Amino acid sequence: MRALCWLAPNQLGVERVPDPAILNPKDILVRVAMSSVCGSDLHLIGGFVPALKPGDVLGHEFLGEIVETGHGVTSLKKGDRVIVVSILACGSCEHCLRKAFSCCDNTNPKPRLTELAYGHACAGIIGYSHAFGGYAGSHAEYIRVPFGEVNAFKIPEGVRDEQAVFVSDAVPTGYMGADLADIREGDVVAVWGCGGVGLMAICSAYLLGAHRVIAIDRIPERLQLAETKGGAEAVNYEEVDVHEALKEMTGGRGPDRCIDCVGMEADGNGPQYWYDYAKQHTFLETDRGIVLRQAIRACRKGGVVSVMGVYGGWMDKFPMGAIVNKALTVRSGQQHGHRYVPQLFELIQSGKLDPSFLLTHPMPLDDGARGYAMFKKKDDNCLRAVFRPQA
Repeated sequence: MRALCWLAPNQLGVERVPDPAILNPKDILVRVAMSSVCGSDLHLIGGFVPALKPGDVLGHEFLGEIVETGHGVTSLKKGDRVIVVSILACGSCEHCLRKAFSCCDNTNPKPRLTELAYGHACAGIIGYSHAFGGYAGSHAEYIRVPFGEVNAFKIPEGVRDEQAVFVSDAVPTGYMGADLADIREGDVVAVWGCGGVGLMAICSAYLLGAHRVIAIDRIPERLQLAETKGGAEAVNYEEVDVHEALKEMTGGRGPDRCIDCVGMEADGNGPQYWYDYAKQHTFLETDRGIVLRQAIRACRKGGVVSVMGVYGGWMDKFPMGAIVNKALTVRSGQQHGHRYVPQLFELIQSGKLDPSFLLTHPMPLDDGARGYAMFKKKDDNCLRAVFRPQA
């Protein structure tokens, strides 16, 4: 079959790779109909997650049709239209039973790398390097999904593909960012990053009771989407000092909840940004921390900082003093999508949430390298390129 593969840092190509097959009784095979790019893919492509091998298939946010099931699968059948949560769960370990699905103990067959890096082995993630299981990704004609009954969800009638595809990753990640922020009625919430996850966090913050949401980015078109689609107030960090702007907008108090939807390759300006940039590109640190530092510094005393941006390793100049002396709560995690998917589909069916506006550039799989280049450079207002492998 055809698949979009990582060949070397910042080099992608569509290659012929072996067709997937059922390996375990709980596996399912899915014919991929739509597969989206994601900001966390850029960390892989650029070599910041050093556990890829040439020929690895990328992609983790997708939907499709089941074409085969293992003999242990009873609740799904051939022909079902499904989305698959990108973080894999087994459904039966202690973490899955607590609904902390992204902490699953049993879905990473190559646990050693994350155990060394983080102290404990992490869950498997589709298409996200050999550190997270070495699973082939979704930018392909077909994909094998382990523990299919746990990780695949039938798409309800009336939910369009353009809406459903992002329930695989961007929507539950943004929603979890708002959920972890513990938003109360009347809260002021600040969200850093107006990509797909940030925009979903903005929409979700209002669904969970926020009174005001402030969106921080530098791309005018994305800030406009935050205003028109999310109802947020826009702050362009290239035009104002973010900390001073947030203080002024909140009467000197600071936002009640701050959500980082950017992560390890955060853009910025000023000495802190260039300090991080230099250290990251000389491998003296792995993560650029300018957004996380801003969020911690800006958050009001006793507030919550929710971190949904992907961080991979170590960060310099982490403001632990501000966390302690302002009595902040910091919460984070890879998305527990399985916890949220049914509720998110209900919100879409009711008309309270419509993530389809994230899809700006549908294209065939053969244009995958071009799609990622557009996405990375934000050319032609590209918010999400979505590949159609069967086109």
